[in-house]
Amino acid sequence: MARAPGRVVVERVEGAPALPLPARATSGSACFDLAAAESVRLTRRAVTLVRTGVRMRAPAGTFLEVRPRSGLATRGVLMVNAPGTIDRDYSGEIRVPLTYLFTGSYEIRAGDRIGQVRLAADRPTVFREGRVAPRASRRGGFGSTGR
Repeated sequence: MARAPGRVVVERVEGAPALPLPARATSGSACFDLAAAESVRLTRRAVTLVRTGVRMRAPAGTFLEVRPRSGLATRGVLMVNAPGTIDRDYSGEIRVPLTYLFTGSYEIRAGDRIGQVRLAADRPTVFREGRVAPRASRRGGFGSTGR
């Protein structure tokens, strides 16, 4: 049985260019592409908040994640703080924090795809103090398996 689609309300920010709403690049894409609403020049190691020209509101019981685009990473453009969480009660314009790793600079043009957005379930969660058992043999994280 197919589940009903999540319905995310998108509002265009006044004065921003009329870009397409977030959309999947292919039918198999897991996320929806976000476009830049402005042209900016990224410089080495500086973080630039790139405007998308939209505000979004996720339905009750969900939140939105902004994720990087792998195609930009191969060019030295990384999204800082990835994935970014858009809480249901945030109502400001979505901005994507980008940085450039290589020497020189990288030009982002209005309309370029700069990130991806994904609707995620927000499950009710309760944290309680207790004992975590049994003791795991793997500890340390961040490459602890040697790979």
